[in-house]
Amino acid sequence: MKHTELDATEENPIPAQSVDPLTKIYVEPTNRCNLSCVTCIRHSWDEPFEDMAWPVYQALMEGLANFSDAKTIAFAGFGEPLLHPRFPEMVRLAHENGLRTEMTSNAMLLTSPLAERLIDAGLDQFTVSIDGTSDESHGAVRPGASLKEIINSVRTLYWWSATKCSTQLDIETSLHEDFLRKIKDTGGSELGFLGTADFQFPIKDGLDLMPSAPLKIGIEFVAMKSNIHELPALQKIAENIRASFILVSNVLPYTAELQNEILYSLEPTSHEGQGSDRNPNWILPKMDWSLDTLKSISTISSQQANLSYLDIDLNQRNNYCPFIRPGSLALSCHGTVSPCPPLMHSYSCYIRDRKKFFRRCEYGNLMEQSLESIWLQPDYAGFRERVRKFEFSPCTDCSGCEFADGNEIDCQGNPFPVCGDCLWARGILRCA
Repeated sequence: MKHTELDATEENPIPAQSVDPLTKIYVEPTNRCNLSCVTCIRHSWDEPFEDMAWPVYQALMEGLANFSDAKTIAFAGFGEPLLHPRFPEMVRLAHENGLRTEMTSNAMLLTSPLAERLIDAGLDQFTVSIDGTSDESHGAVRPGASLKEIINSVRTLYWWSATKCSTQLDIETSLHEDFLRKIKDTGGSELGFLGTADFQFPIKDGLDLMPSAPLKIGIEFVAMKSNIHELPALQKIAENIRASFILVSNVLPYTAELQNEILYSLEPTSHEGQGSDRNPNWILPKMDWSLDTLKSISTISSQQANLSYLDIDLNQRNNYCPFIRPGSLALSCHGTVSPCPPLMHSYSCYIRDRKKFFRRCEYGNLMEQSLESIWLQPDYAGFRERVRKFEFSPCTDCSGCEFADGNEIDCQGNPFPVCGDCLWARGILRCA
C-alpha cells in the first residue's frame, strides 16, 4: 500500500518530502554499447560491462504498483538498450503495466524483425542519436555508424508502427492498393525497396501514403563547434524519418580534447543569478534571425544576466533540476537506484577548463530493498528537498576552491552529492 501524509503517526513519522510523486523512471538496460563515440562517457570510467538482471527489472515493475503517479519508463542511460537480450520483453512488460515506453538508441542494431518486435511490444517513442547530416560527419563523432543505415532502420520502425495501426483499423487492403497504384504510376522508378531476410516492401515514398503512426520519433543532436553548421540540414532528415521533435544538447567533455568543442563559455556574464540590482531586464520580441539581428542579439545575450523572450524569463531554468523537479529517478544496469542519470556512474569530465570527478550516488538496490522503501528513506527525501531549493554553492560560476574538483561537499556545507556544477540544472545539457 502506498504511504500518504495521512499515514504518518508519532510512532511512524513520515516526512513531507517522502510523498513526492514519482512520475518517470529512467532505466539503463545495459552499459554496453556497439559503438565507441568520441563524446562517450566510457573514455573517463573503468566500470565493468553488465546487463540488467531480469529479477531487477521485475522488482521495478512490481514496486511501481505503489506509485500511482508513475507514467513513463525511459530506456536510456549510458549504454545501447538494444544490446540487452530481453529488451523487447522489457518494453512489453512496461506496456502491460500501463506505462508509456520511451527509448534512446544509436539505431545501428535496429533490424526489421527487431523493429517489428518493439512495435508489437508497445513502444511509444524512439529517439535516435544523430550528430551529423552525412555519413562522414556522423561517423566522425560515432565511428562505425552509417547514417544511411540508421535512416532506413528508423523509417522501417515507423513503417511497422503505421502498418500495425492500419491493420488494427482494417485499412490494410486500401493501403496495399495505394502502394500498387503508386508503383504503377511511377513505373517503380521513384520507390526504393528495402530488402530484409524474408520480405521486401516500399519504404521511400511508401511512408507518405500511410496514416500517421502511433510511434513518436525524435532526434537527439549533440552540438559542437565541428558539427553545429550542419544543424539546419537536420530538418530534412527529420522529415525523412517522420521525426516530431529534435532535441539539441551541448557536449560534456569527458576528455581534455573535447574542451575545444564546447559552444558555451560559462563566463561570469552567464551567472545563474540575477546579477546586479541595477542590471535591467531585457525583454526581447520575436524578430528575424538574420545577419542584421544576430550580432546585436548575441552581444546582449553574452553580456546580460537578465534576459527574457516573449516575457519568458530565461533565468527560471537556472538551478532547475530536470530530473528531480518533475519527479523522476534512475535505475542503473547494476540494479541500483540513483536520483538522476548523470549520477548513475562515477566519471571525470571538464567544466570551465577544470577537471572534475563525479562520484555516483546510490540510495539502494532493488535486489535488497523495495522501490518504495528506497524512495521513502529520509536521506533520499532530504536530497530531493535540497535540490528543489537548490541552495548549493555556484561552483560553475566560481571554480575558486578545492571543493569544486568533486561532488562530495561544497563550501556552504551541503553534503554529498552536491549539484552546484550540474550543467543539466543550468539548461546547458539536455536528455530526451
